[in-house]
Amino acid sequence: MSERKLYIKFLETNVTGIISLYQDVAPKTCDAIWGALHKPIQWPALHAAFTGPEIMMGLPESARTFDPRSIGPENITSFPSPGELLWFYQPKNYFKMDPDEFWEVGLVYGEGARTAGPTGWTAPNFFAKVTENFPAVVEQCRIIRRKGEKMVELGRVT
Repeated sequence: MSERKLYIKFLETNVTGIISLYQDVAPKTCDAIWGALHKPIQWPALHAAFTGPEIMMGLPESARTFDPRSIGPENITSFPSPGELLWFYQPKNYFKMDPDEFWEVGLVYGEGARTAGPTGWTAPNFFAKVTENFPAVVEQCRIIRRKGEKMVELGRVT
């Protein structure tokens, strides 16, 4: 794992988790996300519909500082471990039932996650893992599952 770290903060409760990057196995993804977070972003996190224990958020226009098609597959799996963060790019018209473009960062918070979308299995890039304060992050993710979206902030630890 890299010395560069990110954080995820649940704004309503001020719960923060520290994230270590998988620079050694997902260097292009890590560099792209690091560059995109030159300023912290805020986005409503939703619970994933198909994967199981995962929350997902997008990258706003202001953070779309790279060509998502240039990254390619890195450290892909459909069977992530709790605490891992994923990157998935959905180009316009990728899914018949969801024609919109989406730049996704997801956080798997529990056992049994299986990355899938509306058409079946997906294998996104896994680029990082929550390495500090994970139990408190898990509780916030469970609240999102039960009560709906919550605003989160994602940024660099400086």
